[in-house]
Formats: sequence, C-alpha cells, structure tokens
Amino acid sequence: MKTPDWVKHAVFYQIYPDRFARGAGMVHERGLRFQPWGADPAAQGYQGGDLYGVIDKLDYLKTLGVNALYLNPIFSSASNHRYHTFDYLQVDPLLGGNDALRALLEQAHHRGIKVILDGVFNHASRGFWAFHHILENGGDSPYVDWFMINDWPLRPYHSDETQPPNYEAWWNLPALPKFNIKNPGVRDYLLKVARFWLEFGIDGWRLDVPEEIDDVPFWQAFRRVVKEVNPQAYICGEIWGHAGDWLQGDRFDATMNYTFAWSAMSFIGAASLRRDYIKEHMPMTPLSVSEYRQVVERMLSWYSDEVNQAQLNLLDSHDTARALWIMGEDKPSLALCVLLQMTMPGAPCIYYGDEVGVSGADDPYCREAYPWHEPALQDHDLLATYQSLTRLRHAHPVLRLGDVSFVEADNPELLIFKRELGADKALVVVNRTRELQTVNLPAAEYQNYMQEWPATHSSGAIGNQRRLTLAPQQGVVLVLAPHLFDETLYSGLTKVAAEGNQVKGAG
Repeated sequence: MKTPDWVKHAVFYQIYPDRFARGAGMVHERGLRFQPWGADPAAQGYQGGDLYGVIDKLDYLKTLGVNALYLNPIFSSASNHRYHTFDYLQVDPLLGGNDALRALLEQAHHRGIKVILDGVFNHASRGFWAFHHILENGGDSPYVDWFMINDWPLRPYHSDETQPPNYEAWWNLPALPKFNIKNPGVRDYLLKVARFWLEFGIDGWRLDVPEEIDDVPFWQAFRRVVKEVNPQAYICGEIWGHAGDWLQGDRFDATMNYTFAWSAMSFIGAASLRRDYIKEHMPMTPLSVSEYRQVVERMLSWYSDEVNQAQLNLLDSHDTARALWIMGEDKPSLALCVLLQMTMPGAPCIYYGDEVGVSGADDPYCREAYPWHEPALQDHDLLATYQSLTRLRHAHPVLRLGDVSFVEADNPELLIFKRELGADKALVVVNRTRELQTVNLPAAEYQNYMQEWPATHSSGAIGNQRRLTLAPQQGVVLVLAPHLFDETLYSGLTKVAAEGNQVKGAG
C-alpha cells in the first residue's frame, strides 16, 4: 500500500463553493438574482460564491498554512450544494464554468496548493441528461438500463413513506436516482469523468457515499484509471468508520477520518459538549484521558502507517454541525482540538470559517457564508492560533511522519504523547481541564527538549524530574530536533484571558 507523498505534508481546507467567496472577476449573465451574502442558510438558496472567489482568497489561505483544497461538488447542478449533478463534464456556470476551474488550478498550483474535487458517482439527479431522456421517452429510451426502474410511469416529483419513488433513489429522494453501476455504459461514463478531470489538472478525488456502490471491481478500475493518469493523485472515500477492506491498496488511499473528529471533540470538549447533538456514526459522549487513548490506539491499529499518515483528519464538515457549536461555543476547546489535528498522524482538514469562529448546527446551518462582509464576526485571535499551529506542523517533519506513542505520567488528567522520527522527537502535553495541572517527567529523557513557555507556564527541576505546569485548557509542544542548528518549540496553544474569554495564541 503506497499513498501519495504530498498528502502526508498537507493541511487541507474544505470549501463549500456557494458560501465561501464571491469573485471580483466573476461575470454572470444579466438578470440573475442571488440571495444577499450572509443570508440565513436555512433558506437553501444561492448566495453567489464562485471559483473566482476561491482564487481571490488563495493568498489568505497560504497565510493560514493551507496547501491543499477540498472542494464540495462544482459540476452543473440544480442545488446549491451541487450533489444533484446533471452534467459531470461541466463546471457549473454559476461557479464560473470550466474556465474558472482552469484558472483556479493554475493559480493554486503556482502557490503550491493541491486541489481535489468531490465525486458523486452513486447517484445523479433527475436533470441528468440520461435520466431526463428516460423521463421523456419512458421504456423506449436507450438509456433505460442506466438506472434501476421498478414501475411505470415514473414519479420524479412526488414521494412519501407510503409511495416512494418507483425507481432506485438515494434515501428514496426522487431528485437523486441511483446509477446502475452494473451497466457497462455507466461504468465507462463514470471512469471517463474520473479521467477527464485528472487530465484537466485536479490532484485527486473525494468520493461521496462510496459504500453504497457495493462493487469492488468498479472501485478497483477507478483506482487504476486515477493512478494511470497521476500516480500521486489522492483518492479519499467518505466512510465514517472502520474501512479496512477499502484501504488495502486496490481502492482508496484514505478516508474522511470521522473517528478522529468525534473522539477529539468528545475528549477535549467533555465539559461543554452538547448532549442533544445526536449523529449516526458520531457517538458524542464525554471521554476520559484513558478512554480517548483507547479510541486513538484502536483507530491507528486499523491501518498501516502509510494509510494513517494520509487519513483526512477533520473536526467537522458540510455533513455535521460545526465543531465549535458541538462543543458549546468553547473556543479554547476548539483550539485544543486543532492542536491534536496538527500533531497527530493524518492530514488535517479545516472546514471553511472554523478558523475565525464560525459556528452553527447541523445542515443547513453549518453551510453559512464566510463572514467576509462582517469583520466583527471574525475572531482574529483564534485565526492566529490556527496559523501558529499550521506553522508548527509544517516546521517539523516528526509531527507529520513520526511514530506516535502515549506517555505514562504522574498526572492522569493530562494527555501526553510522543512523536519520533529518527533522532527528531516531539512531546505533546494537553490539559483539557479548567484547572492548573502539573506533571513530572524523567529529566534524563526530556531535559534537552527545547521550549518556550507562555506566561502562565512554569518549568523547574525536582531531583531527577522535570516539572511542567500547564494553565487551564492549555497545550504545549516540546521539540527535540538535533539536526537543526536552531531548535524550535512551538507551544501554545491557548490561554483564556480574564476578559471576554478570548482565545490567544501563545506560540
């Protein structure tokens, strides 16, 4: 099993295109009407974000430490989320069309930023050209076997529990007819789509609900096509739990690591976790230090290091509530979760706006517009914390490629783990409690680790022990890098100011 090398060094940023940014250079046809930027996301309309808007913000993303983008679907569709695809070979004109994607790829690659797209291949939309052909021609359409029709005439606009669609549809939604993957024409078409955009210049695919395509030969063929075009292209599947069979080298490189997400928030945010948030595959219940260690050790044991280093480690996404909302608007807890993202194996993925404190409940409230229009809504202290932590990850290969092991210590309230890569080592200490915590570590092992302490920290020696003191809701990273002339520590993570409960970077 070999995964793309660049992913192991990536910090991803997930963008929901309609809600990220409007491009200064975007020219729409006359007579279009968009919702105001920042409108209530529950209205489900279009707010006018486009790919030129992403281009305009690339320099901002670079300052955030981002070097890879994951874009939610961008192909022509009649929904703002664009999971209802009606033309897989055309970027939605509302996003700028194929020219806008070409410009984005050129500008992103010029800055060293990779771009992966969302592939929705389990289902199309009722506006997809082949399904529309069936709607117009019934059983006489040559494409009738591209979908799974159960009865005639089709009911494409009405369904309920007593009268579901009379064709196979995702979650029985009539707008989302499922492809008949067994049909050779469908397979050829979807593989052509995968090849077309890779040859166009994208750097990989995130695959929507792949488990619903229960067809191993199809996914094996998909991987062959992808890797023939670009051996370093990334294939990441939306699988929310254990995905052992998918990550054996013949299908995907990695998955969206929701186990990382729910366990980090359940541990770090244990004191503020919303107990009313119920989400399938995300058991959001408070975890102790030992319980969190068990989850992480089990998660890492599922796969090889090669896979673990390429997993997409997210905290939230378009399919979940915002991490900040889940943890009861507790920004220090969010910052500590980001510390875990940046110091554990796997490629961190930031959901757009999290870095400035955007919050919201589950879909559609997690899909609001980025608050470019309201600077007062942007938490610049939190942004600085994100920036310091991405710098930390980029500065030290040990945090990207090193082995990971948990450290036993004399304070059970602290999470302590070590990363090791040859002679390079890093020690991460996390205090998620609301109290001052102290830990003693063997001086013989840790005395040479370089450190910079926030004002609320103290360090000292007691006999043969090195003592560390951490303020409430604070983390520290100690680094031993003998190959560097100037050994560097990025510490810090958060301290809570007396006024305003503001998060301040301490790195």
